[in-house]
Order: sequence, then C-alpha cells, then structure tokens
Amino acid sequence: MRVLSDAFIPELPGHYKGKVRENYDLADGRRIIIATDRLSAFDIILTSIPFKGEILTQTARYWFEETADICPNHVLEYPDPNVVVGTRLDILPVEIVVRGYLAGTTSTSILTRYRRGERDMYGMRLPDGLRDNEKLAEPVITPTSKAADGGHDEPLSRAEILDQGLLTPAQWDTVSDYALKLFARGQARAAERGLILADTKYEFGTDKNRTIILADEIHTPDSSRYWIARSYEQALASGTRPQSFDKDFIRSWVSARCDPYKDPIPRIPGEIVEQASRIYAQAYEAITGKEFVPDVSGDTVLDRIRANLARYF
Repeated sequence: MRVLSDAFIPELPGHYKGKVRENYDLADGRRIIIATDRLSAFDIILTSIPFKGEILTQTARYWFEETADICPNHVLEYPDPNVVVGTRLDILPVEIVVRGYLAGTTSTSILTRYRRGERDMYGMRLPDGLRDNEKLAEPVITPTSKAADGGHDEPLSRAEILDQGLLTPAQWDTVSDYALKLFARGQARAAERGLILADTKYEFGTDKNRTIILADEIHTPDSSRYWIARSYEQALASGTRPQSFDKDFIRSWVSARCDPYKDPIPRIPGEIVEQASRIYAQAYEAITGKEFVPDVSGDTVLDRIRANLARYF
C-alpha cells in the first residue's frame, strides 16, 4: 500500500514515463515530476523500494537549496513529498558524471574498465597500479550518452561530444565548471557528516532563453555513491567495498548472482528490499542531519499525490 510503483494520473497533461519518474508537462511551461519507488540499475527496473521516491525528492531538495549559489536549478515548488514542480527544460543529451575515486560496478564505470586493463578512457589516461576504490589525484568528468529506455549509456570524451555536436564548446565549458563546483560542495558537506561522496551524475537542460539549468536530482543515493568515511581505509587495505549509502547495495546483490547485462535478473527477496528501504532512510538522515518521517497520509501514496496535485487538473 505504501509503495509507489506507478504514478499515472490521467487528469494531468503531457505524460511521459521515465525509468524512475513520471513527468507531466503543463501548458504554461512548468513540468510536474513525480518520483516513484522504482529502482533502476543496469539500465532496467530491478524492483520498487518503499519510501524511496519520497526520500530521493527530499534529499534532492536539501541539495538544491545547498547549491543554489553555484548554478541555477529547475525547482519552482514542492506540492507533495514525492513531487517537484519545475521549469520545463530541453535536457542536454549528455550525462555529466564526476568521479573522485576508482569505483563502480556498471559497464561504464572506470573501475570496471580499469579491471579489464584499460587505461585510456573518457579522453584521459589513468596510471597503472591503482587499487579498487582508491582516491584519484583529482576529480574527473566521465560523461556518458543518455540512452533511450532499454538502451545502454555509452562512454564519451570531450572530443567526441564536440565532434558529434552533442554540446557546443561553450555548453561543455559551462556544464563542466558547474559539475566540478557542485561535486566539490557535495564532497565538503558529506565530509562534515562523516561521509565520502565518491561519485555522482548531473543532468542539465536549457530553458527558453538557452540558459543552462541543473535538472533532475542532485547528490541523492540514486545518482551518487556515498561511503561511510570511517570504513574507507580498512576497506581500501583489504580490497573490499567501503560501507555505502547507495543503490550499490542492490546492484552488488544482483551482480553477485548473474551478469545483469546478459542474464535474467533473479527475484530480489523481500528482506533485501526492506533492507534497501532502511538504507535509503539512513542515507537521508546521514546526508541532511534530519530525521526521516514518512508522510503516510492518504489511503495510498498515489491517493495522497492526486489530492495534492488536484489544483493542476
């Protein structure tokens, strides 16, 4: 009853269903974005996690407010714990991924590629001898394409982005500058709370004036890899993964049982889903310093959202 796997509201116009969010475009140029509880990894939906959508929306809200001085964002208001109303943007066709550590489990992560023996990637060269999850000399940008639903993101370099006309040189300079500054702020705030922000991704779009705006989400457990700082040194020494506050928990469970890009995904047990929900709540509290108190009004999550969005019908 408290899991939001779908958020279709027929009274709202311009519906588009993303991997995790349901979007509605209003005639006046605003977009309603509803965060469901679906969990996406390996470019597919794995399961739904109770309260995940609410936690991600409120975590992103914290970070949008913490970084508003760095770059403009799309937020206009929050009519419901799972919902943000923002300026409708033309999303740029490149995801800006920033990495501070040699980490990751997906096919585009620098750790996966490094383990395969690759050293030249994303237009840069990594040195030999790095250990799993080792801190890089400085944060790097590893951009990827934005795949359509069912497709796979592909790694890109700055040269490829410009050669393919995905971004102009000015747009690349702007999003790169914003991304590195946002990541630095995120790492600094995380460190204050005993966390390591290892990597993250940003999405940017342009408004009707062609101004570049930060969109989607920022520094949430879905878009970012957080580690518990006190676990890092021992994990690095032993070659294990530091304790995390991110969906690597689910990804690692799946990866240990199959090749998620080739094999059928095994059913994820209920106790793993429940544990993931607790991890998301703990992550919110660790990141923001606030207690997570879920909104359980309404017979279901969708009933509550419908009531809070009725003025937009």
